Amino acid sequence: MCGIVGYAGRRDAAPVLLGGLQKLEYRGYDSAGVAVFEGGSLHIVRKKGRVKELAEALSLKGNVGVGHTRWATHGAPSERNAHPHTYGKFTLVHNGIIENALALKEECIARGEKFSSDTDTEVIAHLISWFYNGDFAVAVRAAAKRLAGSYALAVLCADFPDAIVCVRMKSPLIVGKGADGAYVASDLPAIAGEGVEAYALEDGDIAILRAEELSLYDGDLRPVKREKMQYSCREDAPELCGFRHFMKKEMAEIPVALRRAPLSAEGGNDGLAEALCRAEFIEIVACGTAYHAGLCAKHAFEGLCRVPTEVTVASEYRYRDPIVPRRTLCIAVSQSGETADTLAAAQLARERGAYLAAVTNVAYSSLTRMADAVLFTQAGREIAVAATKSFNAQLTVLYGLAARRAAALGIAAPPLEGLSVAAEGALAAAEGVRSWTPHFLSGKSVFFLGRGADYCTALEGSLKLKEITYLPSEGYPAGELKHGTLALIEKNTPVVAVVTQAALAEKTMNAVHEVYARGAKVFLVTSFAELARREEVTAAVVLPPCPEEYSPAVAVIPLQALAYYVAVARGNDPDKPRNLAKSVTVE
Repeated sequence: MCGIVGYAGRRDAAPVLLGGLQKLEYRGYDSAGVAVFEGGSLHIVRKKGRVKELAEALSLKGNVGVGHTRWATHGAPSERNAHPHTYGKFTLVHNGIIENALALKEECIARGEKFSSDTDTEVIAHLISWFYNGDFAVAVRAAAKRLAGSYALAVLCADFPDAIVCVRMKSPLIVGKGADGAYVASDLPAIAGEGVEAYALEDGDIAILRAEELSLYDGDLRPVKREKMQYSCREDAPELCGFRHFMKKEMAEIPVALRRAPLSAEGGNDGLAEALCRAEFIEIVACGTAYHAGLCAKHAFEGLCRVPTEVTVASEYRYRDPIVPRRTLCIAVSQSGETADTLAAAQLARERGAYLAAVTNVAYSSLTRMADAVLFTQAGREIAVAATKSFNAQLTVLYGLAARRAAALGIAAPPLEGLSVAAEGALAAAEGVRSWTPHFLSGKSVFFLGRGADYCTALEGSLKLKEITYLPSEGYPAGELKHGTLALIEKNTPVVAVVTQAALAEKTMNAVHEVYARGAKVFLVTSFAELARREEVTAAVVLPPCPEEYSPAVAVIPLQALAYYVAVARGNDPDKPRNLAKSVTVE
C-alpha cells in the first residue's frame, strides 16, 4: 500500500524521488520521506502529511536515494514512524508487513540495540546491520531470510553510496534502467518514461541498482533474467483535463471504458473459453468494490447460464478450508492485480484444482503472472482511490463471460454492446443527484436498499459514500428492513432505493413505504419513470433503457455521483480519502 521510489544515476536524485512519489499518491498514505546521499553523507527528510511537505529535500544534490509514502500499519502516522528508517550503516524503505517483527525486535533488544520508531520496518535495518560483514547484498539477503510476511525493500548502505539493494517477497516491486540511471518503484507509473526498460521482480529476487547498471539475482544471489515489461509512456502522465478531481474525470470515462472492455473469452483465451463452458461451479474471489462486482456477476451467471456461482471475500476464503469441486472455474477480480488477500485466495483455489481466470486492469501485475488466463478490463489508469470506471469495466467483462457461457448453451443473452450508450445517458441523468446533497449533509446515517442485483448495486453505492464522505452507511436487502434495521430509521433519514428489476419493483417499493411511514427521505434510482412520481419519493433519477441482467453497470453511476457531490460539499478530497489506499498490498 505504501509507495517506494529509488534512483541511482547521474541526475539529482531528490527531484526524481519526489516526482515518483507524487505519481504514487493515489495509493494512499499519511506520511512521506526521502533519503539522499550527498557528498558521501546521507541526508534524510521525513514529514507527516503530503509529499509536498518534503519540498526542502529539493535542495539536496546527491545522485542516489530512496523515497517513501507510508500508510500506517504498525505505529501511528507521525514523523517518528515515517520512512526511511536507519540503523547503523543502513537506511531503508519498506512496503508490506513483517509478521514476526515483535520476536525479531526482542532479539535485537536482548543484544542491547535501541529502537527509534514504533514500526515493524525498523527491525529490518537492525537485522541487516547484524548480518553485515562488508558485503551489502549478502547482508540484505540474510536479513530477508529471517522475515515472515510480505516486503518490498530498497536499502542504502553508508559503505556503498553509489548503490541501492532491493528485494521483494509478496509485495510488488519494479526496477528499471534508463540512459541516465537505474530506478526502483512499487508501481510502474513512478518510473515509466522514454527509454526506461522495466522489469517486475519475482518473490525472492534481489536487484542491485547503480548509475551504470541494473543487476538482477534470485534469492541465492545467482544472476537471473526477467522479461522486459511492455508499457506506454503515457502511463506516467495522468491529467485532470479540466476536471476538478480525478474521480469526476474517471466517472466521465465510464462509457469509453465499457466500449474498450473485452466482451467474451474469445480471442487468444481458448483455454478460458473451454474452462468457462466446462465449468460446473464458478467461484469468484475479490475484495471491496471488486467483491461487489462479483456479487453482481453471480446474478448473471446463475440467471443466464444456470451455473452455480459463489462469491467470497478473499480474506475469508484464504483462511478457511475451501471445498473446490471438480471443474471449478475460479475468477479472481482485482483492479490492481496486487491485492494481497485476492492473490492468496486465487493461489489456494488454483492449488486445489480450479482453473484460475484473472480480471484485472494491470497487465504487469502479480495476478496476471499467476493466472491460467487473463482478461484485462482496459479501463485505463484510475487515480482516485474510490473505484468508479474500473468497477463498471469489471462488470462488463464478467457479464461478457456470462453471455459467452450462455451462448455455448444455446441461450440468447442480451447484447452488451449498448451498455456504453446507456452509461452515457446515466451520466447525464446522474447530475440530478447534486440537488440531493443537502439531505445527506444533515443525516446521521444513510441506508441503501435493493433486491436481487439491485441489492448488489446498493452495497457498492453505500461503500462509495462511506469511502469518501465518512458518513455511516449500509446497504441492505430491502426485505430485511423489518428484521431489525427499521429501528434505525427516524425523521429525515436519507434512504436510497435502487429499482431496476421489474419482477421485484413493487416488493422493493414496499420497503420504500415502510421507511417513508417513519419519516425517512427517499431517493430513488430506477428504470421505471412511473415509480419516480410516487408521493413517497423525495427525488429520483430515471435511468436509460438497459437489460436488467446488466443493470448494475448503469445503475451504480448515480450512486457514484452522489458520493462525489456529498464528499465535495463536506469539504473532503474525493480522490484521497483518509486511511484508504488504492492498492491494498498488505493483509
